[in-house]
Amino acid sequence: MMLLPTGPAGVALCGSFGLIIGSFLNVVIHRLPLMMEQAWRRECGELLEPGTGRPVGEAEYNLWRPGSQCPHCQAPVRFWQNVPVFSYLWLRGRCAACGTAISWRYPLVETLTGVLFAMVAWHFGASWQALAACALTAGLIALAFIDLDHLVLPDDITLPLLWLGLLLNAQGLFCSLETALYGAVAGYLLLWTVHRGFLLLTGREGMGFGDFKLLAMLGAWMGWPMLPVIILFSSISGAVIGSVALAVGGKGRDTPIPFGPFLAAGGWIALLWGNALNDAYWRWAAPGG
Repeated sequence: MMLLPTGPAGVALCGSFGLIIGSFLNVVIHRLPLMMEQAWRRECGELLEPGTGRPVGEAEYNLWRPGSQCPHCQAPVRFWQNVPVFSYLWLRGRCAACGTAISWRYPLVETLTGVLFAMVAWHFGASWQALAACALTAGLIALAFIDLDHLVLPDDITLPLLWLGLLLNAQGLFCSLETALYGAVAGYLLLWTVHRGFLLLTGREGMGFGDFKLLAMLGAWMGWPMLPVIILFSSISGAVIGSVALAVGGKGRDTPIPFGPFLAAGGWIALLWGNALNDAYWRWAAPGG
């Protein structure tokens, strides 16, 4: 079944669609942590004073309401001011109403999503794999930026994607269901074991439970053979970039550094090139290779 035009036209179409999805991801990245915080406050209020529900006067806040608005002056963002990337360039990075600078994060996320979607389309072609890989790519981008901002990997994204990976691989989309199931279990236990060992040795927690779930999710999509590739790339990039960030920022070694973005990057690399990397390694490691 043809899902996209083949060749450059399909890549361009998928990249353009990625720009639109990137605009929505900006909403998710900004609002989902605030929605989680709001839900936590409600739960605490319900625990302390049962039957209170939503506090009086608390406005509805979710991914859809209120509509897009300037965080500084609360002026509504018109549709022509919300075109991915182009509106930012047209407005010269400033709010049309009050002139306050708009964060460069917005066009960055939109551009990144568009580029990665185009690369997925180029790699997988017009296929169900490309469609599924775009969904995973969007989830990984949202998780990475939320973790950068808040040091949290929301279950609202991780767990549905974990189950989706298992369901897709029940049809053998990326690997067998058995391989995916073992990947999910091994991914979680691998980082859980590292966490427990670090805790026993130092008395401190080295990573959060969200990291376990994220690696389990990636294992559910790509299977256990991809876990070494993901761990290798995420660990090396995390160590190098984290060390540079601490040195440049002048902060101590106790400063928490989110591991989620590195896991997400390693997972995305494994999604596209993991099989090739594994094959190259085994050819090199084989006798006479």
